[in-house]
Amino acid sequence: MRILLLTHSFNSLTQRLFAELCEDGHEVSVEFDIADSVAEEAVALFAPEVIVAPFLKRAVPESIWCEHLTLIVHPGIVGDRGPSALDWAIMNGEATWGVTVLQAEAEMDAGPVWATREFPMRAAPKASVYRTEVSEGALAAVREALSQVAGWRAGTWSPVPLGDWPNARGQWRALMRQADRQIDWSTDTTATVLAKIRAADGFPGVADALFGEACHLFDAQAGTVPAGAQPGAVVGRRDGAILRATVDGAVWIGHVKRGGSDHPFKLPVTLAFADEIAALLVLHGDADAAEIGYRESDDGRVGFLRFDFTNGAMGTDQCERLREAIGAAGKRRTRVLVLEGGRDFWSNGIHLNVIEAAESPADESWANINAMNDVCLALLQLTDKLTVAAMRGNAGAGGCFLALAADVVWAREGVVMNPHYKNMGNLFGSEYWSYLLPRRVGAEVGRQIMGDRLPLLARKAVALGLIDDCFGDTPAAFEAEVVRRATALATDPALSARIDDKKSRRAVDEAAKPLADYRAEELRHMQRNFYGFDPSYHVARYHFVIKSPQSWTPRHLARHRDLGWQAPATQESVVT
Repeated sequence: MRILLLTHSFNSLTQRLFAELCEDGHEVSVEFDIADSVAEEAVALFAPEVIVAPFLKRAVPESIWCEHLTLIVHPGIVGDRGPSALDWAIMNGEATWGVTVLQAEAEMDAGPVWATREFPMRAAPKASVYRTEVSEGALAAVREALSQVAGWRAGTWSPVPLGDWPNARGQWRALMRQADRQIDWSTDTTATVLAKIRAADGFPGVADALFGEACHLFDAQAGTVPAGAQPGAVVGRRDGAILRATVDGAVWIGHVKRGGSDHPFKLPVTLAFADEIAALLVLHGDADAAEIGYRESDDGRVGFLRFDFTNGAMGTDQCERLREAIGAAGKRRTRVLVLEGGRDFWSNGIHLNVIEAAESPADESWANINAMNDVCLALLQLTDKLTVAAMRGNAGAGGCFLALAADVVWAREGVVMNPHYKNMGNLFGSEYWSYLLPRRVGAEVGRQIMGDRLPLLARKAVALGLIDDCFGDTPAAFEAEVVRRATALATDPALSARIDDKKSRRAVDEAAKPLADYRAEELRHMQRNFYGFDPSYHVARYHFVIKSPQSWTPRHLARHRDLGWQAPATQESVVT
C-alpha cells in the first residue's frame, strides 16, 4: 500500500516503522506535522491509501481524517486517552501496559480500535520502554491494522468502537504536570524518586533544584548512600553523575537541564555544575550504575565490556575512559572480548550536547572526534583476541563504525542503524569509516549506504554484509544468545588460527595503506566541517541540541516532494 507517515519528528518509533514497512513492500513517505496546511498539501501530493501517525503532539486536522483513513499509534492500553500515557503508567506502577492503533476521529484517542498489544512493564526510564516494548508492540499492531484495510474497504471487517471493547481498563488522564512529578526529598523513598524521574526521562524531566539552582533532573539509577547522609543531600560524584540521598538510600542523577543558564539543554551533572561538584568526594561503589563495567565468564575465556552512555552519546572524557577500559581488557588472558554497549543504544558517536556547551564548539568537536578515533584504533590494534560488537540497542553515525572496528558484529533483531553522517550538517565523518565500510560491503554499496541517509534495520544490514548476524526477539534473549555464541567462539579449536589470520590481514592492510592515512584523510574533511567557512554542521548541531521545532521535512524522507513526483490517479485513500 501507499502509506504516509504523519509525525512530529523522525523519532525512534517512526524510524522503525518506516524501515519495517518499506521492507514489507509498502510505498512509504514521511511528512512532519508542522501545520495543517502543510499536512494537507502532503496528503494531496502523495494520495496515500492509509495515513499512519506514530508520534504526534497535536490532533490530526479534521480536513484529513474525514477524507482519508488515518490510524493513530497511541502508547497506551485500550481506553487510555491523553498526552501522558507512559508517564502515568510508570508513576502508577502499572504491571502491564500496551500500545493501541485507533482510527482518528473528532475526540482525541477515542476512535475505534484497529489493533492493540500489551506487554509487561519494566522498571526503566520512559524513553527506554518507548524504544523497546512500545516500538515492538506498535510494529505488530500497525501490521495487524494494515492487514485489515482491504476488508474494511470491502465492508467485511470493522474496527471495534472504543465503548464496545471488552474489559477496557484505560481511562482519560490529563497532561502530567510538574506538580504531579514533584519530589519531596524529606519523605520520598528511592523507589518513588526513581519512578518520578523515570516517568519524565527524555522529556520533560523533573523540576527540582541542585546547589540552590533550579534545574530539571534526568537519568536516575539506584545507589548506595554513605551512613549519616541527610535526605536530599548531594554526597558524592562519579563520571558525569552525582549521588543524592533519599530517606532510604540514594539515587545517581546523571543529567540535568539548567533553564536559566547559557546552556538550557541536557548535560552531565558534573559539567552543568562543574564548580559546585569540584569538592565532592569521588565514589567507586554501585558498579551496576557505572557507565563502564567489565566482567568475565567463569572459565576466564570471555570478557564482557559494557559501556552504557546516556542516549549513546560519547564525550571526549567518556571516549578516553572507554579506550583505557579496552586497553585493560586487552591485557587479560581472555580469548574473546565482547563489547556490549548500552541496553538502549550501542553508540551514537560524538556528544553533541557537550560540544554545544563548550567554550569553543569547534575545538571540542575536534577533541571529541579524535577521542572517538582512538577508541576505534584501540579495537583495530587488539590483534591477539577475537573482538565482538554485540549491539543490544540502536546505533548511529560514528557509533555504527565503532561496531565495525570489531571482528564480529551481532545485533538484536529490531535494532535500527543509521550508518551515515550527512544529516548532521553534511558532516563527513571519521572513526576510520573509509577503511571499515568498504572492507565489509565494497566501495559501491558503501557509497550507497552513506548517501541514502536512511535508517537501516539490522536484518537488512546482515543482507548487505555490513554486520554478521542479528537474532533475539527481546534484549534478554539476545544477551543470552550472545553469551552462548561467545563461549562457542572461545572454545572453538580453530580460534587460534582465526586470530593468526586476523593478525595477518591487519598487517597486509596496514602495508597497503596505514590506518594513520585513513584517519588523516577523514580529519582533513572534518577540519573543514569544524573550522571552515560553511557553518552547516554548527547550525545543525545547535538546532538538534535545543530541539528546534521542525520547519520542513527533509527530501530524502518526503518522497512525495521530489521534483517530478506525480500523485497516482486513484481515490482509494478517501474514507467511505
